[in-house]
Amino acid sequence: MRAKIIEILTEICPGIDFEHETALIDDGLVDSLDIVSIVTELMDTFDVEINVEDLQPENFNSVDAMVELIERAQA
Repeated sequence: MRAKIIEILTEICPGIDFEHETALIDDGLVDSLDIVSIVTELMDTFDVEINVEDLQPENFNSVDAMVELIERAQA
């Protein structure tokens, strides 16, 4: 799952070290339009529903946070 998320992120925002970055939102590396694309791709790829309540910066600051978000959505 982690590798697929990194693949999605790299397609949307090339040039960012998603493997090691832990403050994607806080550091301004990913903007709101990117998040819309990321959320859409994550929902389509993993067949999950990401709710408005889930659209918090802490859920998208790192790949690990996105893995946790998807795991919660799949539960």
